[in-house]
Amino acid sequence: MLKQLASKGMLKIIIPVLVVLAGISISWAIAVHRPSLKSELPDSGIPAVQVIETTPQTIKLNISSQGVVVPRTEIDLVPEVAGQIVRLHPSLAAGGFFEAGDILMMIDPRDYDHAIAEAYARIAEAERQVAMEEAQAEQARQEWQVLGEGTPSPLTMREPQLAEARAKLKAAQADMVKARLQRGRCEWRSPFAGRVRNMHIGLGQYVQPGEKLARLYATDVAQIRLPLATDQFAYLDLLLDHRDNKAERGPRVVLSGEFAGATHRWEGHVIRTEGALDEETGLLHAVAEVRNPYKVKSGQPPLIPGLFVKAEIEGREQADVFVLPPGAVNASREVLLVDAENRLHIRGVEILRREPDRILAKRGLNAGDRLVISRIEVPVEGMKVSAEIVDPGPKLKKTGLEAPTQDGAL
Repeated sequence: MLKQLASKGMLKIIIPVLVVLAGISISWAIAVHRPSLKSELPDSGIPAVQVIETTPQTIKLNISSQGVVVPRTEIDLVPEVAGQIVRLHPSLAAGGFFEAGDILMMIDPRDYDHAIAEAYARIAEAERQVAMEEAQAEQARQEWQVLGEGTPSPLTMREPQLAEARAKLKAAQADMVKARLQRGRCEWRSPFAGRVRNMHIGLGQYVQPGEKLARLYATDVAQIRLPLATDQFAYLDLLLDHRDNKAERGPRVVLSGEFAGATHRWEGHVIRTEGALDEETGLLHAVAEVRNPYKVKSGQPPLIPGLFVKAEIEGREQADVFVLPPGAVNASREVLLVDAENRLHIRGVEILRREPDRILAKRGLNAGDRLVISRIEVPVEGMKVSAEIVDPGPKLKKTGLEAPTQDGAL
C-alpha cells in the first residue's frame, strides 16, 4: 500500500516535467528548421493614365442666360366713344391674326352722323350771322361818315357784334371738327399687324369709352429679357449707353426652346440693356429681339409669346485659351502633366472661366503639354506613369455659336 502511494506521487512530479521538456524540444525544432524570409518591397506597378495634348485656341466667351418671350408692342383695344357694336373683324378672337389698318370693331355711327348734321346747321347759321353783322357794320361806317362827328365808339361801328358772330362761326366749325373726329372713332383700326391675345366683347354689345375690350400684340418683333451678372459684361461687346449707337445691333443670340416635344432654335440680337439693376437679385437685364418671329422656316414653330427659352449670347474672342475637361483641374486649381519620360508633374493654372462641361484656362499651360484627364488616387511629383493619348472630344473643340439649320436644330 505504501509503495503504491509513493509511485503515484512520483508520477505527479515526472509528468509535468516531461510535458515541459517536450514543449521545449518542439520549439527548438521549429526554430531550427523554419524557412528563411526574404526582404522584398511590394510591387505596386506603374499606373496607367489617359492624357490629351493641350492646344491653345481662339474662342468666343459666350454667355448663357434664359428668359420668357414677350411681344415688343402690346396694347388694349379701348373705345373712345360710347355705342353699340355693329361690326367685328372676322379674326377678332383669341389667336386671330390681323393686318395693319384693318377695322377690328365698328360702333353704331348714327348718333355721330346726327351730330355732324347739327354742326353743319350751326355753321350755316353762324355764317349768316357773320354776313349780317358785316353788312350792318359797313352801313354804320357809311352813316357815320355822312352824319357823325369826332371818333365813333366801337359799339357804334358794331365791332363787338361782328367779333361775336365770327367767334360763334369758329365755335361751330370746331364743333364740326369734333363731330367728325367722334364719327371717325366709331371705327377702331389696327395700328399694326398683329394677333389677338384675348377678347371680352361680342356683336351687339354696348360699350363705354375707356372699357378694355381685347388685348392685342404686334407680330413684327419678339423680345426676351435676359438676366446677366455684372461680371459677365466683361465678355460681351455690349454698350451700356446706346445714345450714340442707335443703329448698331449688339451681339448675336441663339435661343432654344422646347415645343411639340422637340428642341427648336431661333436667332436674334441683343439690342439694349435696361436702365437699372434688379434690386432683389442685383442682375442687369439685357433685351434680345427676334425680328419676324412668325416668318420661320419649314418645320419650325413661331416664337410665340410666353415661351420659355434658353439663350446663348455671342461673346468676345479670347486668344491663347486652353479648353480643359472639368475633371482635369482639382479644387486647388492644379493639373497633372506627363513629360517626355512619362514622369508626373503637378502644375497650377489660371482659370479664366468654369462652365458645366469644360474649364477655360489662360495661363499655366503650354502648347503640346500632355494633360492627365483620368483619375490618380495619390499623385506624387515625379512618379512614373504609363500614358495613353486620347481624343479630347467635340465639347473641348467648340469655339463659338452655331446657327440654326433648316429644321431648327443645331
